[in-house]
Amino acid sequence: MHLTPGSIGLADWREIYAGAPVRLAPECRAVIAESAAAVDRILACGEAVYGINTGFGKLATVRIEAGDLETLQRNIVLSHAAGVGDPMPERIARLMMALKLASLARGASGVRPATIELLEAMIDRHLIPVIPAQGSVGASGDLAPLSHMAAAMIGEGDIFVDGARIPAALALADAGLEPLVLGPKEGLALLNGTQFSTAYALAGLFEAERLHGSALVTGILSTEAAKGSDTPFDPRIHALRGHKGQIETAAALAALMQGSEIRASHILGDVRVQDPYCLRCQPQVMGAVLDLLRQAATTLLVEANGVSDNPLIFPDTDEALSGGNFHAEPVAFAADMIAMALCEIGSLSERRTAMLVDPALSGLPAFLVAKPGLNSGFMIPQVTAAALVSENKQRAYPASVDSIPTSANQEDHVSMAAHGARRLIEMAANVDAVLAIELLAGAQGCDFHGGLKSSEAIERVRGLLRATVPTLDEDRHMAPDIAAAQDIVRTGKLVDMVGDLPGITA
Repeated sequence: MHLTPGSIGLADWREIYAGAPVRLAPECRAVIAESAAAVDRILACGEAVYGINTGFGKLATVRIEAGDLETLQRNIVLSHAAGVGDPMPERIARLMMALKLASLARGASGVRPATIELLEAMIDRHLIPVIPAQGSVGASGDLAPLSHMAAAMIGEGDIFVDGARIPAALALADAGLEPLVLGPKEGLALLNGTQFSTAYALAGLFEAERLHGSALVTGILSTEAAKGSDTPFDPRIHALRGHKGQIETAAALAALMQGSEIRASHILGDVRVQDPYCLRCQPQVMGAVLDLLRQAATTLLVEANGVSDNPLIFPDTDEALSGGNFHAEPVAFAADMIAMALCEIGSLSERRTAMLVDPALSGLPAFLVAKPGLNSGFMIPQVTAAALVSENKQRAYPASVDSIPTSANQEDHVSMAAHGARRLIEMAANVDAVLAIELLAGAQGCDFHGGLKSSEAIERVRGLLRATVPTLDEDRHMAPDIAAAQDIVRTGKLVDMVGDLPGITA
């Protein structure tokens, strides 16, 4: 796809996360070249300009001589490549590279066209730098992780090539690429910015969107298993409150249940007046989740299209203006919102599973097995779901309320966006498992309804599951069943099986 920096849509970023090719629109090349030329003109004036001919951070008052400017930029990359921990997942690292490419191509960072072209070529050839995931506090940019990316571009560190870890200089040479020799401002431009935090936050957002849709499906499956009512999905209820996400979620839930034989079997004469909240309040909870994800998406889309390094170059006036666009507070807030959303998706799902295994609430056999006592059925899968939900609650404490001074108190307030965003992928994986357990429990519950069918959409889901996981007639090794169900959730097949569901771009 051809990307026009500054106006790249959320759907484009989603496709890049999924592995789509990346190309800059040809028309942005001229502004990139003009930005680099402006750096040369600024240098010719002889004034001290932060990051171009001075030291960095607390050392900004140290003037650097013209003969040392290349060394200055190389040194900042090597000294700042101080991350620790496991490498970033390759698909998120690639998304980070694409975000940096789009930011630099806005023409406000002062990098040369050759620098842009190398980064573009590395993305295109899937040369992904090995980037330790820990070491950023989310202000003054994601310095450590982005420095590891820049280090690979100058032939230092390692690069993943087809999953193998190769020395960067060798990987570039094998691909017919020359290591970059950094010009004035270029090292700082590459390592300063919010692209690490934003890449993780976007990845978390896309996973949360998938999980939101998947949870609507498992929620209806549980509603059918418990012979719950579809009255709470009546559009008149939600119109009176007015929240957009709630209205759309209720409509989706109602559509998923339409034509159900199970629902028709108890529509008259049901002595239960109201269902438990985990069934009845699905539109309210999941609708609020959807609204929250959309708010986070709005923030992250702006950030993904913005320029967040420092100083910024303005070629029309040949100025280099120092500011604080590298401070990732907007990303930190968005990540905290996504974390809350993930928590609530998992929490509501676990409550439905807990309801199904309790005969006093569901009217089904205890722990969803025909001979409880001899068999434990879904007793421990529900415990596993509860454990994962509590783990996510512990991880959801807002990262943005924390700060710690760095760089000898020059950088005295930071966002912690990197921490807030990095946790989202692991939280999403926990929700995958929670929904997988509910998928199994809901399908098992429906199997007790004497052959009655749910809606066409839900029956497709049941058929997909039963193609790999049979009904639980007596106790067996549960872990493979959960793994099979988790694969269905993780790969988005639940959403694919039922058609359109409300998402973050609606």
